[in-house]
Amino acid sequence: MNETLKVQAHHLERGAYLYIRQSSMRQVIENVESTKRQYGLRGRAISLGWRDDQVIVIDSDQGESGASASWREGFQHLVSDVGMGRAGIVMGLEVSRLARNNADWHRLLEICALADTLILDEDGVYNPADFNDRLLLGLKGTMSEAELHVIKARLRGGILNKVRRGEYRCVLPTGLTYDEAGDVVLDPDSRIRETIAHFFETFAKVGSATQTVKAFATDGLLFPSRVRNQKEVIFQPLTISTTMRMLHNPRYAGAYAYGRRLYRRTIDGKKLLRKREPNDWLACIPNAHSGYITWENFQANLKVLEANGAGYETARASPPREGAALLQGRVVCGRCGAHMRVHYAARRGQVDTWYVCNRAYNSRGEPHCQTIAGWPVDELIGELIATEMTPAAVELALEIRKEIETRRDEADRLRLRAVERAQIDADLARRRFMLVDPGNRLVADTLEHDWNSKLRILADAQEERERALREDRLVLDDAIQQRLIAMTTDFRTVWRDPALPNRERKQLLAYVVEDVTLIKLPVEGETRIHVRFKGGKTETLTAQNPKSSAQQVKTRPEIVKLVDSLLDHHICAEIANILNAKGLRPGGSARRDQADAQFTDLRVIYLVKQYGLRPRYDRLRDQGMLTKSEAASKLDISEGTLVRWAQHGLITKHAYDGHRHLYAPPVSHVPVKQCSRWNRLIDRAAALQHGATLKCSDPRERDSV
Repeated sequence: MNETLKVQAHHLERGAYLYIRQSSMRQVIENVESTKRQYGLRGRAISLGWRDDQVIVIDSDQGESGASASWREGFQHLVSDVGMGRAGIVMGLEVSRLARNNADWHRLLEICALADTLILDEDGVYNPADFNDRLLLGLKGTMSEAELHVIKARLRGGILNKVRRGEYRCVLPTGLTYDEAGDVVLDPDSRIRETIAHFFETFAKVGSATQTVKAFATDGLLFPSRVRNQKEVIFQPLTISTTMRMLHNPRYAGAYAYGRRLYRRTIDGKKLLRKREPNDWLACIPNAHSGYITWENFQANLKVLEANGAGYETARASPPREGAALLQGRVVCGRCGAHMRVHYAARRGQVDTWYVCNRAYNSRGEPHCQTIAGWPVDELIGELIATEMTPAAVELALEIRKEIETRRDEADRLRLRAVERAQIDADLARRRFMLVDPGNRLVADTLEHDWNSKLRILADAQEERERALREDRLVLDDAIQQRLIAMTTDFRTVWRDPALPNRERKQLLAYVVEDVTLIKLPVEGETRIHVRFKGGKTETLTAQNPKSSAQQVKTRPEIVKLVDSLLDHHICAEIANILNAKGLRPGGSARRDQADAQFTDLRVIYLVKQYGLRPRYDRLRDQGMLTKSEAASKLDISEGTLVRWAQHGLITKHAYDGHRHLYAPPVSHVPVKQCSRWNRLIDRAAALQHGATLKCSDPRERDSV
């Protein structure tokens, strides 16, 4: 159909939208002719009947890719105006200018068909509502998207081909650079090299990314960091993100790696990053260039990080930290088999350690499996380790190492034979090549290729031997052996030294103990400790569970029994003095702030009431003792006279507290009230005392008197 026939009057009443775009700013600057051709479509619109003021130019997407519409504001504005019925025709030099994505292109076609909007390109005018035009436009959109795919595939194929050879130049991390020949070398700045080398050495010692950052911060060391898209290197404090990025970067191990991450765009056009597994990397070539660590060390570091991050697995050997829990990361619940966590509680100025199995609580809201006090367990484990580390054990270990060294020497001798054989083959291939006629290039090329193959075999054999030597290097000189034996002789002192950091104590434990399983027995008041050593040996220990706060301050039963017996003859104040003289202490002395507490009369009174002991008053009443009023009534005297008689010994009194008394009724000699002027109380008391003395003396002496 003729273009003029497709353009109707209602189309001319609306605007003519001219969409202009190029994929990059470089194309905008260099491809000037393409820009002129796109702006020239304004004349096509005028020739079809639109006025010049009706032509709306949208060129805000210059330098943007047409792969998606999410980041193209101009295209979004165009689609919005078409949907609102403001556009009579949409113009673009070609379909690829509007969209290189079928989803965006067909969405535009659908909206244009509903709004009765025409589409114009360099080839003609199309009506999306017409089936044939719609089919042609769909085909052009598909070809536009396929064209983008082909362009990308060509560029990507060339890059991947260089990647497989390890020749594609990527951005290098801090500490590595390209030399004049294009090879990857260590940074020529010695400060940068030494700092990065110290970083990997520190991680090898502490075994934790966080501890590495803390070590740098404690020492006040700054870490080099290259400014993005620049060659300038600045020194700044080390961070966790930098630490993790360096430990996961294989370039520091001398390996060429490409394709470690996969990028894809979301529906809103944002890039989504997803890390690939090492087996899915597009290229990984170990020992491709010089590095700060070996490939084996790099893989070992990744395993350490993986173990540190496995917080919810059954068994987890976390890196040693500063806490007092000796079995941190190595204790297993004996009931459910899960890894137990460490909990610290600050009470009365002291930090207590607890091993808690709370995974069921965190995941399913169930009660804690078991909670075990850590300090009794740690004390027994420390004693066990100090006992196991004996000079005989070290000597046995040295004998085993000697045996390993003997086997290593034998294996190295065999590897050396392989190297010598490869050397002989390489020398033979070299002599053959040197004897060939240079003019016979076909034969020379074959012999040269054979010589190179033999040299590669020789290099592989030498590298294999060196690698095996590094792995099997377990030689201990006599000085180290003597130092080990001397250390184990006094290892108990070293282990109990308060100056020894908890982290180092846990590192020593890690060389001996694989894991420890704890089972709490509340009825028996014990905790069973099953220790599994590195070599497979097991040991079972039993620790007493600590008493609760109420049990700790409870007075011992033997003291209560002693107080019960002393109440027959002593008041509470006297009993307190007797207990203190015996060196006995009340239950409250178990508290940390009352270690010097002693018995008092109030404490003894509390014991009598708390344990239901019969008070001294009841005991004296059972013996027939009388109160003051009862005794005065029986003797027919006043209470004041009774008190004076008791003071002078005429009547026996017995104290039942610090101020009050009970009185023993007289049996043989009943005092009679007399005139104190003629027979004073002091004289009567002296006579009574003299008579009692004679009664207890020899009868013959009493008769003579």
